[in-house]
Amino acid sequence: MQRFWRYLRVLVGVGILAALVARLGTGAVVDGLRAIGTGSVLAALGIGLLTTVFSAWRWCLVARGLGLRLPMAEAVADCYRAVFLNSVLPAGVLGDVHRAVSHGRQSGDVGRGVRAVVLERVVGQVVLLVVGVGVLLAQPTLLAATLGDLVPGGGVTVGMLVVLAAVVVLGAWTMRGARASRIRNALRTGLADARTGVLSRGTWPGAVLLSVAALAGYLALFVVAARAAGSQASLGELLPLLVLALFAMALPLNIGGWGPREAVTAVAFGAVGFDASQGLTAAVVYGVLSLIACLPGVGVLLLRGPISRWFHSAAGRPADVVAADVVGADVVASAEPIADIGVEWTSGPRRLVCREC
Repeated sequence: MQRFWRYLRVLVGVGILAALVARLGTGAVVDGLRAIGTGSVLAALGIGLLTTVFSAWRWCLVARGLGLRLPMAEAVADCYRAVFLNSVLPAGVLGDVHRAVSHGRQSGDVGRGVRAVVLERVVGQVVLLVVGVGVLLAQPTLLAATLGDLVPGGGVTVGMLVVLAAVVVLGAWTMRGARASRIRNALRTGLADARTGVLSRGTWPGAVLLSVAALAGYLALFVVAARAAGSQASLGELLPLLVLALFAMALPLNIGGWGPREAVTAVAFGAVGFDASQGLTAAVVYGVLSLIACLPGVGVLLLRGPISRWFHSAAGRPADVVAADVVGADVVASAEPIADIGVEWTSGPRRLVCREC
């Protein structure tokens, strides 16, 4: 069942992109790539830093609410790596799975580590839903026109509903007996963690504010992309279109975020009288800028492992050898801490002590 769904979402994402290229041509894609300049790249890196910090901060709040230790610097690095993996791998969530499992293993509770990531992601999606619904209710004609253009013909709709019903029935059939019991237990545990980790008085205000700040960053990056694509529309005109595009990105039918976003943006631009090709160009620019914004995750992916292994190996080496490696010189053992590099000697077996860890 999971393999079928994985293949289905990839096929749907590829089909959407192929249909857009067939309908609007490759010119919009090429124009999008040409429109990216130095200013857009720098803006993407700056906005990406802010949104990553906001997301990592939210993760820290939820994790600490669940009783898990998560330093801010580690959270930022893991979020950068997760966003990059989400952007380049088809499923779109494998980066989050990786950071959830890794943090759970480091904390000694994989289940709670996974639930911390799930809960903080849910908070972000709920904020997107609330803000998006509020914006779209102010312009109901836009939503109606966009959905009217996206809904296929009657025969295709009936066929899609039949396939969806078959998938639901097959999923319900495979989740009987012991598996259903495990799912119910997981839901009860998740609800209990949600009450303590998200809905507590000391967590939810900060988590909501950070989610709003991250959403503002995503919209700002989309505005940069629209301007680079040549759109001269006002922010009031662009905002509802961009919210629709972010809604589409949340659909589990994309390839690293690509697919529904481009279709909805092109249709939404055309629905309000703008050029649909310009909407596709803006979506392409946004996709590329989003990938540029998470490029620091490549460095985390390449360097995090070697650095982590060095610290783990250093913990079992003689302290004088470790300190010599750090400062590049021979060091005589001392009872005083070396404040500038965060290393101190301990009584008994000599070990490297990092006060920031």
